[in-house]
Amino acid sequence: MITKSDILIIIGGGPVGLSCAYYLLKSGRKVTLLDAKEIGKGSGSGNAGHIVPSHIIPLAAPGVVTSALKWMLDPVHSPFGMKVSLDPNYLSWLLKFVLACNEANVQRSIKPLNDLGQLSARNFAQIVAEEKFDCSYQEKGLLFLYKTEKAFHDGQHEGKFMQKHGIPVSVYDKAKIHEVEPAALDDVIGGVHFKGDAHLNPAVFLKLLSDRVRAMGAEMLENTPVTGFETANGKISKVKTSTGDFEAEQIILAAGALTPAVARDLKLNIPIQPARGYSMTMSATKQMPSHALILGERRIAVSPLDGVLRFTGRLEVGNYSMEPNPVWIQRIENSAREYLRLDEKLDVKETWAGLRPTTPDGMPIIGRSLKHNNLILATGHAMLGLSLGPGTGQVVAELVNGQQPAISLSPMRLERF
Repeated sequence: MITKSDILIIIGGGPVGLSCAYYLLKSGRKVTLLDAKEIGKGSGSGNAGHIVPSHIIPLAAPGVVTSALKWMLDPVHSPFGMKVSLDPNYLSWLLKFVLACNEANVQRSIKPLNDLGQLSARNFAQIVAEEKFDCSYQEKGLLFLYKTEKAFHDGQHEGKFMQKHGIPVSVYDKAKIHEVEPAALDDVIGGVHFKGDAHLNPAVFLKLLSDRVRAMGAEMLENTPVTGFETANGKISKVKTSTGDFEAEQIILAAGALTPAVARDLKLNIPIQPARGYSMTMSATKQMPSHALILGERRIAVSPLDGVLRFTGRLEVGNYSMEPNPVWIQRIENSAREYLRLDEKLDVKETWAGLRPTTPDGMPIIGRSLKHNNLILATGHAMLGLSLGPGTGQVVAELVNGQQPAISLSPMRLERF
């Protein structure tokens, strides 16, 4: 069966794919969205839900390799892990990552990440307000807590760096941090507050966005994995799926960590590796944190949502499994207990593992393919897929419609690799 149409096909129903669909539908385009599993319930749904325009430093930065090696010598607390593999694509990615951990990469990345992050944060606020989404959205910033002088000093240094790039930051001493965040334990000595950040319940937001996209007229095809492509004359002529073949005017590839596998027929070099992360979600505790938090030394994210509390952590490069490792779930809880006043026994509702599509230089891949003139890539957002989703959706819609994107996409083109 071939479905012929002048519509647009979006491959991937996560935060980025759904955001692309939303902005394309708003611009009057017809959209078919394909997902290999359930739309809006993949790796975006169980994450921290942090909207972080403050995250303008890429994952590949000076000192990261040294820190990663140190972390791996502390297997109990390490926020970082790596799969041992001789797969050529994996080894190539690792080499590119090591080479990108330098100051030049940071300087290249700051403006595009800042521009996309600010655009996305504005779009989140607009979507939630216009669509009246009830998804625990709060614009209370992101508060880092520290227990050691060295980590607090490093956090303040990073905060000053962010301020130079227009990010609003406040630094709190011990007295102030306990006034601002009463859930912090007594031995928390200070904090750094990125006041332009926000947070929400990602699963609820994605469900509401999915329902809205469907109501706007999108054809939503779940459990419809893309099995391949046919190409002719520099464009994709056919998208093959398990339930039939599709033709479309333009195709947007937003398949997250699965993008390289989905695109194998297209002969594109898409250097993305999965980075598995974990979360645990529990009923509200007696003393809920009043802010979205990062527990500085342990790199654990904390998200107070309506009626529940979520801890998120760990970054395991190269692992495609989405089975939560109970050992790391327990370690995440143990780390959270080092900083927060928590109930003796937590009522855990859900444990989760998801994949973050990670590029070697820590920047997403957004833009037209030079090999296929009707293909747009929107992938590689790492831990920021939710946070950068609405901004990515807007610029992809502008690309599709032949408009000048709101921000420059040249630093994010695939051909930089």
